[in-house]
Amino acid sequence: MRWQLPTALLLVLALAGAGWGLARRQIRAGALAGSAGDRPRPRQARPPHGGTAIPLGEDQFNVELVRSPATGTLQAFILDGELEDYLRIPARVLELQVEADGRRQTLRLLPVADAATGETVGDTSLFQARADWLRRTGRFQGMLVSVSVQGQTFRSVRFSFADGDPRP
Repeated sequence: MRWQLPTALLLVLALAGAGWGLARRQIRAGALAGSAGDRPRPRQARPPHGGTAIPLGEDQFNVELVRSPATGTLQAFILDGELEDYLRIPARVLELQVEADGRRQTLRLLPVADAATGETVGDTSLFQARADWLRRTGRFQGMLVSVSVQGQTFRSVRFSFADGDPRP
């Protein structure tokens, strides 16, 4: 019986050594492939409110447009590049030049304060406008005149709006 303990111990050590070799190979392969932080993160399949995402820059930020036909409103949410986090900006207005129903129009989206989130005019991620034509028009072409997010200014950003557009 005395020989069984050292044999069992040797067997455990041998198996552990083989396991360590496998683990070292996997670690080395992972290092060659790059760390998880180096790999691009998959984009969220849909904007969080089911609207149309307008990318700013090289997918650094997004503006999600959401239309409510019942109220004739258009909301703009300022989001990060992954469409996950809301970003507050100090803008007093977001101006959109749009072509809808065969006419060129200007939409001035104003900041929305929200006591629940602590957002105020001048420090919010939500902007909103109302227009009668938004009640019946769910598709239009447009241009975001200018928006500054985290010190970067984006001008003349063209977009196509369609209700429920799945594009990120």
